Amino acid sequence: MPQFRFIHTADIHLDSPVRGLTGYEGPVAERIRTATRQALENLVGEAIEQAVDFLVIAGDLYDGDWRDYQTGLFFVRQMGRLANARIPVYLLHGNHDAESQITKRLTLPPGVFTFSSRKPETFQIKELGVALHGQSFQHRDVKENLARFYPDPVKGSFNIGVLHTGLGGLGGHENYAPCSMDDLVNKGYDYWALGHVHQQAILHERPHVVFCGNLQGRHVRESGSKGAFLVAVAEDIVTGLTALHTDVVRWRILRIPLEGCDCYPDAVGRIRREIEGAIAKESDGCLLALRIELTGRTPIHDRLLVSTEDLLAEARAAALSLGDETAWIERVLVSTEAALDAQAVAAWEDAVGDLQRMLDDAAGDPDLLQKLESDIGELVRKLPPDVRGEPEDVALATAVHADYPDLITQVRGYLHARLVSRED
Repeated sequence: MPQFRFIHTADIHLDSPVRGLTGYEGPVAERIRTATRQALENLVGEAIEQAVDFLVIAGDLYDGDWRDYQTGLFFVRQMGRLANARIPVYLLHGNHDAESQITKRLTLPPGVFTFSSRKPETFQIKELGVALHGQSFQHRDVKENLARFYPDPVKGSFNIGVLHTGLGGLGGHENYAPCSMDDLVNKGYDYWALGHVHQQAILHERPHVVFCGNLQGRHVRESGSKGAFLVAVAEDIVTGLTALHTDVVRWRILRIPLEGCDCYPDAVGRIRREIEGAIAKESDGCLLALRIELTGRTPIHDRLLVSTEDLLAEARAAALSLGDETAWIERVLVSTEAALDAQAVAAWEDAVGDLQRMLDDAAGDPDLLQKLESDIGELVRKLPPDVRGEPEDVALATAVHADYPDLITQVRGYLHARLVSRED
């Protein structure tokens, strides 16, 4: 049997919108906006440089319906590069780019083979002894176990199952095309090229069951390096599985303890030093997109709570001072604690202590909770669906989920800081 190599990728989400860039311009903003395109361009360049035999895309090439034809034209251009290099592509559509989701179409270059959404389909590469089996999503919410109906393996071939699946809700992802590990392992295939879960994972070997993760992180919940897998096969056995890093923007939560910071300038200085350290250790040539979370007990807790806009500007200034396209600060979260805790304030025999005790009891007050449901609940229901969908703001997310006791706890922390505030 001939030796061959292929690339397994998925979840490209081409031209996926990026949150948090409103009002933010310049090279950094443009790099983030075009990150999914650059990642795909990097992948195609890697495939050509490595001279792989074929490329597999296991769903969610697109993030949804195109705003215009530019998204499709960009993909055609990249496929044209692969066609010129004689590298065929086997494309499967998942929940985001299901047949019912995409209303615009463009003719793809020769050598791009798309799995049918009507029934499982098999493509054979006879000169390599390879058979690829897969079925695209016809609609977004596929609840059937598609793998169960995939054809039997082709005898004498290296069989690859291409599937977009939640595999039982792995990693908290929606369980589309549900199946079990036994369904895959017992199918008789040699390699399962999976998509949908955005973390790389080799779940089983011989046969290999592999999630390649997404090609480019799009927000802080998709942190760390991203890319695809280069798979080497000899004598019908996977002999190598190499992670390819294609991302151009790398996300990370940077937690900065502020114990020992007794004044605001001390905190700003520590933030700057931590940003410098993160860039030096973790950027790996990528633009580092950071969400900063300030932690620890500090006497300037109250000052920090009311200075989030200033802190964000200071953090972004620190990043820019290290280079125009080195790091971008997405958000600064203040999760510090006051030097004087709420329990101590509640023991005070004065108006401040009375108010603190009232705040402590608020989360269990049924009348207050009903009032919040009436006022805040009505406001949340009037928000646009895209704002209500997956809000990044912690307080807004709490309100959307109608967790009013938790919302009171969050507000209580802010009010506690104001009650005991002191000038620096």
